[in-house]
Amino acid sequence: MTPSRVRKEVDEALYAFVDRQRPVLSAVGDDLTPMLTALDALLAGGKRLRPAFCYWGWRGSGGEDGPEIFTAAASLELLQASALIHDDVMDGSDTRRGQPAAHRRFEALHAESGWRGSAEAFGAGAAILLGDVCLSWCDEMFQGSGLPPEALRRGRPVFDIMRTEVMCGQYLDLVGQARGSAADGRAMVEAALRVVRFKAAKYTVERPLQLGAALAGSGAMAELSAYGMPVGIAFQLRDDVLGVFGDPAETGKPAGDDLREGKRTVLIALTLERADQAQAATVERLLGDPTLGPDGVERLRSIIVETGALDACERMIERYADEASGALASAPLTAEARAALSELTIAATARKV
Repeated sequence: MTPSRVRKEVDEALYAFVDRQRPVLSAVGDDLTPMLTALDALLAGGKRLRPAFCYWGWRGSGGEDGPEIFTAAASLELLQASALIHDDVMDGSDTRRGQPAAHRRFEALHAESGWRGSAEAFGAGAAILLGDVCLSWCDEMFQGSGLPPEALRRGRPVFDIMRTEVMCGQYLDLVGQARGSAADGRAMVEAALRVVRFKAAKYTVERPLQLGAALAGSGAMAELSAYGMPVGIAFQLRDDVLGVFGDPAETGKPAGDDLREGKRTVLIALTLERADQAQAATVERLLGDPTLGPDGVERLRSIIVETGALDACERMIERYADEASGALASAPLTAEARAALSELTIAATARKV
């Protein structure tokens, strides 16, 4: 099955589920319409990587095609929606996938309606609730996928630990931003990599792949982890690079937004590890400034390049991608699944800057 066909099936399952929920929200009242509008806008974008890894974990472990696996896999997009909505609130992001972030939509609704109180507080509160709805729905969609009870029982532990890990990873991210830089540069890099492992690598690749395999009855969790973890790390490192140097048309966010948000990524940790005193002072002064303009963004970009951090990050991406490819070659999967996962590896790690 081609990647475009997998995406089509996932999209159809996802939109069908949301459509079935519309009467539930409508019965509560018309005030819920903006929540569905914000969710529709968010779900219209995205690469559907998590459902794709889940599907190929299933197919590669002997599972047969059918609407049930696409529904189970598509439930991960509602988990992703929840994580993105909450992440944007915590980061104060203005945009997501080229459109206003959910909390900004609700903030605008408050302001345009002339309601009382703080528009910003209303926007954050409404977005948190929408993220909670998505988290609830992901469970409902997974459990109601139509897969046999025994399959759901096998997959449930992976589904549950994935949701816990991504939230813990988000907390580690918050701690890292609040704590700032450590004296030991290598410790900074290791701390940033720990966030990557739990917030991104496990959640984006390793657990979705294991979930599909577990649903199909495979017990090869360690072998799949040997592939999924390095792919997930490489994916996030690439995303970190794009967050600083990427084209807004590709990333869906303004250029340098990660710098304004003060994200303590591996790329930034590598920069501070290699920076001289003056460069480090400039990074610490500019990083996390919400008013950072084009000149400030360009100055930070220059330091990242001058210190060799960008090249070092690119080498890490290549090393993790190579490690994943080696593990994939010996993974207990069908030849069709290995070929599809090889394509997904490229799609997840070799995006253009």
